[in-house]
Amino acid sequence: MNTVFLLVHGGLGDDMDADRFWTRPGVADGLRRKGRPVLAPDRLRHAPDWPAEAAHLAAFLPDRPVVVVAGSNGCSAAVRLALAFPQRIDRLLLAWPATAGDAEVDARLAGVPRALLRGETLRGVTDDELATLAMPVGVLPSVPDNPFHQRRTVDALLRLVPGCAELPGCPEPPRPGFGSHVDGLLASITGFADC
Repeated sequence: MNTVFLLVHGGLGDDMDADRFWTRPGVADGLRRKGRPVLAPDRLRHAPDWPAEAAHLAAFLPDRPVVVVAGSNGCSAAVRLALAFPQRIDRLLLAWPATAGDAEVDARLAGVPRALLRGETLRGVTDDELATLAMPVGVLPSVPDNPFHQRRTVDALLRLVPGCAELPGCPEPPRPGFGSHVDGLLASITGFADC
């Protein structure tokens, strides 16, 4: 039985959805072409906090463990999901993790509830909580990094999460230039899931 992939899209306080983040850039369909079952739900709109996002995502979990692939701010929702339901998450891939605690970046997110901006390495999660993740965790950096997805976040995750592995980086969808990296990203995702 093939592993189910739960794709958790990025975005925070904007109009991002699973279609724009995973489907149109070719990630969801690319995994399906490889024979991989994919769930790509939209995250909770106007969530008051990260536990609410995790509760929303939990409703999409199938009856067997999944590989969660989260992008950007979706990494916070995915980690909260993994902390709440560790037995349901086989592996967790944090792709292009959004940087927390950068006042300049946070200032660009006017209108986003403060509860969604709080955190240490990742928004909505303490570093102590990150250190308790027991499933295999991979981290995929944004290349090149940018103010929203800084290299320091990847380095901190590699240091904090036991056994965390770095995968080859690429630009995040739906950024221009991402299209030439889809095949490499698909290989990274399936390789991580199968190891």
